[in-house]
Amino acid sequence: MFDVVIAGAGPNGLMLACELALAGVRPLVLERLTGPTEEQRANGIVGQVVRMLDRRGLYSRFSGTDAAPQPAPGYVFGAFPLALAGLSDNPLYLLPIPQRRIEQILAERAAELGVEVRRGQEVTGLTQDADAVRVTLASGESLTARWLVGADGGRSVVRKLAGIDFPGVTTDDSVSRSAHISVAADQIDPATGGLIVDGWGIVPPLQHTRTEHGMIIWAPLPGRPTMLTTVELAAGPGDGEPMTLDELAASLARVVGVRVPFGPPAGPGPHLLRRLTGGNTRLADRYRAGRVLVIGDAAHVHSAIGGPGLNLGLQDAVNLGWKLAAAVHGYAPDGLLDSYETERRPVAERVTMSTQAQSVLVRPGSDITALRVLFGELLAKPENTRHIAALMAGSDVRYDPGPATSPLAGRWAPDLVVHTDAGPVRLAELTVSARPLLLDFTGRLGAVAGRWADRVDLVAAKATDGENTAMLLRPDCYVAWASEAEHPDERELHAVLEHFFGARP
Repeated sequence: MFDVVIAGAGPNGLMLACELALAGVRPLVLERLTGPTEEQRANGIVGQVVRMLDRRGLYSRFSGTDAAPQPAPGYVFGAFPLALAGLSDNPLYLLPIPQRRIEQILAERAAELGVEVRRGQEVTGLTQDADAVRVTLASGESLTARWLVGADGGRSVVRKLAGIDFPGVTTDDSVSRSAHISVAADQIDPATGGLIVDGWGIVPPLQHTRTEHGMIIWAPLPGRPTMLTTVELAAGPGDGEPMTLDELAASLARVVGVRVPFGPPAGPGPHLLRRLTGGNTRLADRYRAGRVLVIGDAAHVHSAIGGPGLNLGLQDAVNLGWKLAAAVHGYAPDGLLDSYETERRPVAERVTMSTQAQSVLVRPGSDITALRVLFGELLAKPENTRHIAALMAGSDVRYDPGPATSPLAGRWAPDLVVHTDAGPVRLAELTVSARPLLLDFTGRLGAVAGRWADRVDLVAAKATDGENTAMLLRPDCYVAWASEAEHPDERELHAVLEHFFGARP
């Protein structure tokens, strides 16, 4: 019997597999496809999970640099530019990287951790009882696991077989067209890198540019073919008709009102040439059905506007990983595994709200233009810009504080540099193991922490900044407990340790 079977070897399934492996659980990952897909999907990661990757020692692999992640100077919300450089505490982080590379890096990391990935294995059936899940594959083979996780996308077979409903809204009144293209050198604005459209103006790079007839995204991504996207409110061709560059050119002419010359991309493919009609906003009515759980797109689908998908899905994986591992090891407190849904589903509700709001703000029409005038006035205030940035980053998330009374409890652990006997250490270097971490800056908590030594790491150190004298971090780097007292409340710490990491005899 396997402890955990994960259906889906996309970013979310692989991230969950890595988290479980770090926690001493060896999952089996099943993937329907026989090899990595060449399909063009996400172009980067936006939000809090960029910092989470840093705290797992993965950021350097993703970014190609040894530097710590830095907040972005600007971004976009609903085709409004967000000026972030002037914010005192900018919460929004970006990591431009194609999804194929994300999956490659996570697959390499999973292999390093001993995770088995079986490709060409499609789940077609499941049954479960109080102790196990029996998984049937298209080949006729059956597997038995204590837990099954569906990370198999928006059309999740696991979700459907588990009887989890997926209510929401489907729209069919918009068409998005995207392709890799090439343009002449004199069509690029040397100052901004934007696309010069004669008789119209400059389409800025890496922004959502709205007109009264649609939207344009001009994406000259470094090291990759330039991508052009248009979005219109119109009925698209039939699904059987292939997308062409001429179709994209005609769409662009309708959106900006003039013809813009461009050609096919240079160099070897695969090259993007895609048409998407309509969209879905759906949220699973529950994230768990017995011994079956869902994460990522299997739990929620929404517009890709603003790029929140990987931030949401990968953080699902990090939240679930340590809780599911505790259940496998047998020391999960009552309700811990169910807190995966109670903590993550509201975050998905908030993301879908954000994407629906942005989808309205970019629509054509004079009524939307009036709404945008008002919204633009609101974004002129830095406090509103920061509110939107925190929404997009997911940095405004607060989880279950449990019995802790500190205002930090349930919030993302702040970046710290601590002085240990070995010298100064970034907090990110102490969280690579994905274990709970107790930072003791008083030297008084060893006795309490010692009872959980097999589950919680203790680091006795001195903080270089901040007012806290001690801090307990969950494996997902959210604060479980903190103290500012010279003599921290050991009884409260004991209660918090039991609440999240189980009682000790």
